[in-house]
Amino acid sequence: MSKKKGILREIISKALYQEDIRLYSVSYRDFERIVDTSLKDFLDASNNLETIPITRIVEVRRKDEIVYKKTSSLRMQP
Repeated sequence: MSKKKGILREIISKALYQEDIRLYSVSYRDFERIVDTSLKDFLDASNNLETIPITRIVEVRRKDEIVYKKTSSLRMQP
């Protein structure tokens, strides 16, 4: 498991078991568009990350604070 997946799983676990999941929202890639939704709705729609992989999440927010933001995997060529 990559380090980023581990961080995302920790954030989701914290939202589910230590805090109020209603405080969290996510943005995820759905083909060529970005969808914004609550974390709870995302987990329901993805069947708990079974049908929409965690790697499609591009941002997680807690209230108005960004707690995770995916960085571009594109690198500049010398």
